[in-house]
Amino acid sequence: MRIVVMVSGSGTNLQSILDAVAAGFLNVEVAAVGADKPCKGLERAKEHGIATFVVSPKDYATREAWNRALEQRIDDESPDYIIFAGFMRIVDADLVNRFAGRIINTHPALLPSFPGAHGVRDALAYGVKITGVTVHVVDAGVDTGPILDQAAVPVLEGDDESALHERIKVQERSLLVTTIKKLSEGLID
Repeated sequence: MRIVVMVSGSGTNLQSILDAVAAGFLNVEVAAVGADKPCKGLERAKEHGIATFVVSPKDYATREAWNRALEQRIDDESPDYIIFAGFMRIVDADLVNRFAGRIINTHPALLPSFPGAHGVRDALAYGVKITGVTVHVVDAGVDTGPILDQAAVPVLEGDDESALHERIKVQERSLLVTTIKKLSEGLID
């Protein structure tokens, strides 16, 4: 299975994927790692000899032009799946439709609860005792695509957003890797 991994920041989810490939746990080819800006995630990819690319929104006159450029650059790699591993941009419906059912994302809550950019904060504000992480297929909505897998994370007494999010991230890295493994083995589709 050939994947393109999209990142925007430190690349810890990417590193989990790369470590799982190196350990033989994941039988996938990371064809390229892309980003919307220079970031640590790209450096991690380069350290592993993986091709990288940047498609920066600031280089395009419109959001649509950026989406078409990103869509083409991803398509150039002929991926089976595109993994949004901390990719912090919302892509348009045309890009999603081009790769329908093949873009995978993580979200720091148990969807369908607490979608959007502030899942951890929203879960704390609501007062839940259990939250978690979801790996899902990207569709044209915001965190509304089919759920592939989830992991629960308890909310502990005294948790603030940062502490809870760090515990969620630990589960997120593991869940993303195991979900990619299941996809690569045809156990989910």
